[in-house]
Amino acid sequence: MAKVAFLGLGVMGYPMAGHLARRGGHAVTVYNRTAKKADAWVEAFGGTAAPTPREAAAGADFVFACVGNDDDLRSVVLGPDGAFAGMTAGAVFVDHTTASAGVARQSQEKAVALGLDFLDAPVSGGQAGAENGALTVMVGGNDKSFAAAEPVMAAYAKAIVHLGPSGSGQLAKMVNQICIAGVVQGLAEAIHFAKSSGLDVEKTIAAISKGAAQSWQMENRWQTMAAGKFDFGFAVDWMRKDLGIVLDEARRTGARLPLTALVDQFYADIQATGGNRWDTSSLIARLET
Repeated sequence: MAKVAFLGLGVMGYPMAGHLARRGGHAVTVYNRTAKKADAWVEAFGGTAAPTPREAAAGADFVFACVGNDDDLRSVVLGPDGAFAGMTAGAVFVDHTTASAGVARQSQEKAVALGLDFLDAPVSGGQAGAENGALTVMVGGNDKSFAAAEPVMAAYAKAIVHLGPSGSGQLAKMVNQICIAGVVQGLAEAIHFAKSSGLDVEKTIAAISKGAAQSWQMENRWQTMAAGKFDFGFAVDWMRKDLGIVLDEARRTGARLPLTALVDQFYADIQATGGNRWDTSSLIARLET
């Protein structure tokens, strides 16, 4: 059993921290910007809540975070009340935020200077994956810290892959989001085409879903897409944040991502209609208005 802290109890962090306590059997201290959420977590899972990241991290072997973006990560890591100020030498900070590769590398440098270590470890699998303890974790950082953190992360993960040095986990998550953007747009167009052509969508999906067109998105989202229901997954606002990170990195490296840039603009269209909190499958809505 390890002593751990978890910072950020959103739709992902809340169940992930819960798995650390129940499935992992670890002693968990939580911090959340809204203290009521932390109190509710303690009531549900036990453990303790702390008023600042620093106090949550004090004495922890591992400090986990799952917050919104680069700035949110800096706010829980740095400064006199940040986690780094409370961590003891040899402790490992594991960041599950989907953030930039640059902030991961900067955080690693600051951690090492303090005798700590930092793993960038964004996840894939969405809210359902977090709740079911079946996330995929993409990790960047050094071998020793990864080996130490991997069995702890196993409490909420079905797959944990070490991609390389600091920043590699975030870069792999960018690859993941590029793939998702293209697949969701393709599925949206396919369902829209099938409906416009007078096909029975259910029979059509049944015919193609076991062949080369099969995907997780098809398996889990075609019915809700066809029904125009978009309250089942990762929000458009979050996807646009992620694609913005992807496109910034592409500009930095010179990678050409024409489809990703186009789908990003399609998501902007969804936002313009008020669909900010719809899930990413709502791309079909802009084809059917």
